[in-house]
Amino acid sequence: MEVLSHFSHVHPLIFNDEKSHESEEVYCCACGELVSGPRFSCMECGFHLDKNCAEAPAEMDHPFHRKHNLKLRSSSPYVEDNPICGFCNNICENFVYHCSCNLVFHIKCAFLSYKILEKNFRELVDQYPLISSKCHSQELERVQCFACQKSLLDSDYISPYSGFYLHKKCFELPLEINHPSHRYHSFFLQFNTDHLPCQMCQEIQHQGLVYCCSLCKFVIHIKCVSPPPIIQDLSSHEHPLTRWLRESPFTCDACGTLGNYVSYICMTCSLMVHKKCISLLRFIKSVYHDHPLSHEYFVVDNECTAQVCGFCHEEVNMECGSYYCSKCKFIIHVNCALKEASWCYKIESKDDFDKLNAMLVAITLDPSFLVVEMIKYGENVINTKIKHFSHRHNLVLSDEIKDRSYCDGCSQLILTSFYGCLECDFFLHKSCVELPKKQQILSLIHQDFFVLIPNCIFICAICVQQCTGFAYRCEVYLCKEHVCVRCADIPLSCMSGGHKHLLLFYNRYFGQCCNACGDIFDGNSVYRCKACNFNVHSVCINLHPQTAWHKVDRHYLVLTFHEDTDYSEYLYCDICEEQRSPYTWFYHCAICDNSAHLHCVVGDHPFIKRGMTFIDSDHPHVLVFVEKVYDYPRCCNCGQHCLDLAVECSDAECKYIIHWSCSTLYNRLLEYI
Repeated sequence: MEVLSHFSHVHPLIFNDEKSHESEEVYCCACGELVSGPRFSCMECGFHLDKNCAEAPAEMDHPFHRKHNLKLRSSSPYVEDNPICGFCNNICENFVYHCSCNLVFHIKCAFLSYKILEKNFRELVDQYPLISSKCHSQELERVQCFACQKSLLDSDYISPYSGFYLHKKCFELPLEINHPSHRYHSFFLQFNTDHLPCQMCQEIQHQGLVYCCSLCKFVIHIKCVSPPPIIQDLSSHEHPLTRWLRESPFTCDACGTLGNYVSYICMTCSLMVHKKCISLLRFIKSVYHDHPLSHEYFVVDNECTAQVCGFCHEEVNMECGSYYCSKCKFIIHVNCALKEASWCYKIESKDDFDKLNAMLVAITLDPSFLVVEMIKYGENVINTKIKHFSHRHNLVLSDEIKDRSYCDGCSQLILTSFYGCLECDFFLHKSCVELPKKQQILSLIHQDFFVLIPNCIFICAICVQQCTGFAYRCEVYLCKEHVCVRCADIPLSCMSGGHKHLLLFYNRYFGQCCNACGDIFDGNSVYRCKACNFNVHSVCINLHPQTAWHKVDRHYLVLTFHEDTDYSEYLYCDICEEQRSPYTWFYHCAICDNSAHLHCVVGDHPFIKRGMTFIDSDHPHVLVFVEKVYDYPRCCNCGQHCLDLAVECSDAECKYIIHWSCSTLYNRLLEYI
């Protein structure tokens, strides 16, 4: 009787070469498979190992991982991380071979790898027949070849067990090759455990196999070993491009970045480009610009003075490829424009490019208002009367700012020229009057235009604020999303009362704290002044107007950053009387020397216009938004005093008033968040 003392179990294991009884299902504790042949078993606790797993070596020198030996363990050392097998991509729960590089194999996957390495194709095919991809095309759309990580469609493959697939052509790959791009050492087929980028395409393949020179940290993807010698893609370039497969530094004429190995050359145009840049999108619509952009190998425009990228705000080499708008002289690096798929969409052809430009021109020729009368004094126009689509009466331009008047378009204070109605209290900023009737909301990547809708009560899909007034609404998609006029157009630069320099927009930023709210940046969009290291969330720019009003002061409060005092440790808010931080924005009145937290001034609903009327099905009369500054009445719903935003009946005899948060319309709006 053969007895085995195995490291994974405290009791001796007895060899048993008899088949399991039909009513008894015995599973191997190493690989988890049903045992039907010889096995080693513990007579005391029902622990079983099939013969192959029991005799597995304690240490394996694996050619797919030449850096270190793999060691056999009875359980994974990375249980908390739910380690994934490097072969089958399933979670490891039983015996594993592992390495300090965090590479882990199921024991059965390690056995399979040796069959692949030994090129024992006949044994594999006898045990696991070759499968034609033509018979299983629907299933194959969801899976990839283990080695090259490419689709299995249109290529025969083997699948030894569920979850593992291997192209026949990948199975037949040589384990060692020489390559003209790196003549010093051989390349070996192995795992990319260091996650190195391919020197041909500059992309990183985290799983599967690559050809690697470990000494030089030089990696080539399987698909990049033999790039095509000539590529002719008329959609990207009108001439054929010839491969130059030699280590030679160059600057790609398509994207403007460096390359060092494989390149493609157009002898007609004297262009040298990366392989990946051959298929660059010729026309795109970017979130950073209103007009479509075209890819240019070099920009020749005597009027173009904008040589700074609209995304990273770094210099653009005009002699190399970029995306460019000839109408606005807007330019952006190729890699910045295509950094994330959600930041742009493809325009299929030159015809579609021209159609989109024509549509944008047509929108500008269809304004939101018509000029009814031009009031002149001599040759000079001194006033203008217009008819705006949002209001039944004519509006007249005025420079006489009324105390605490709010715009019916954006619900913000009116501090500059505005259009007002002479028959009722309706006001619009001049900028709100000129808003286009249709606009692409680039932040949401909707290719169709949003339509401007007046007199709305909604939650903005971008800033998630409750708003009143104008909204851009999606009319095509089922989402029916609304976007406020502030978020409809994201400026690439802006001035803020909290800082003296121009602030530039960056889509992603990590580190430090926002100089407005004090929160840490975690990949948020941000407005930055690099010279002063001044950084503000883009949301903070939108949520905090430059000038605001609060009952604590009879004057307007101005957004401020720098504190003109030496006693910063004794700074307090004059509204809540709590301490303030000297390193964040606050509102300040220089006349009365009052200062306050941002939220204490703007409150929870800064974009709901007090005085706006609406109808709710739960009340028979017209309702109006109010904020009771004195003599706070009690809410008809909860009985508490109405200290903040409330909804009041416009009929003076009704005496109906409730908190805005108690209204049914408020709760219906929250359903959209």
